[in-house]
Amino acid sequence: MDDGAVAHHYHLGDLEDVIMAGIAAAGLEVTALSAADLTPVDEFHLGGAAATSDLTSQLGLTDAVCLLDVGCGIGGPARHVAAEHGCEIVGVDLTDEHLQLANRLNAMVGLDDLVRCERASALALPYEAESFDGAYMLHVGMNIEDKARLCAEVARVLRPGGFFAIYDVMRVGPGEVDYPLPWASTPDISFVEAPARYRELLEAAGFMVTASRDRREFAIEFVRRVRAASSSDVPPPLGLHLVMGADFGAKMANLIASLTAETFAPVEVIAVL
Repeated sequence: MDDGAVAHHYHLGDLEDVIMAGIAAAGLEVTALSAADLTPVDEFHLGGAAATSDLTSQLGLTDAVCLLDVGCGIGGPARHVAAEHGCEIVGVDLTDEHLQLANRLNAMVGLDDLVRCERASALALPYEAESFDGAYMLHVGMNIEDKARLCAEVARVLRPGGFFAIYDVMRVGPGEVDYPLPWASTPDISFVEAPARYRELLEAAGFMVTASRDRREFAIEFVRRVRAASSSDVPPPLGLHLVMGADFGAKMANLIASLTAETFAPVEVIAVL
């Protein structure tokens, strides 16, 4: 995996300015901003905030839990989980632009005491063994080729009994796909695997898979809503079109084609050490 190529795919150059302008256009008061106000733009995965809640509601989270967010992006899921459950969360990501914005937004919504986002590779986590109670990863594995090393690294930094909750786009059937897609403009940084392969690699790293769920229909409805809203004469001031850039339309069209063809689907997998 070329970390630089992955970071470059997500780098827009003016994302902070664009989102701050969107916040203003939405009529939101910066001094009274909440994590929930940002969910249209900062939950960059199929299903958005609802998908985050659906996954994390299965994990028994409390304010005593310390979590690792693998591939935190601009920090939306981490802020969502911290606001909802009071967890302490450390997010890691490769894209400096996203990390800078994530930490600014953490402070703006008053969650910087619970959430911090740092530059690190998921394949070489800069943390001691048994540092976290659990980890989660939302639409990140598609950019990671060496998933065996990913699973081993997450297992290393989890305490005994810790969980790894994954919500990734996975290959569920045959078929070619067109690019660009939200996570890759070209095939060289796209590493979509089947659910069975995730299970195999998790088990090899010492995990036991306790739950798995295909969310294709849920995702199709979400994509249709997002595309309809963003293609209207007046698109929403805050939305995923801001994060995906100028080729948003092409990315979403190719994504929904792969979902409706039953080639790809977002799948939840929960595994425990």
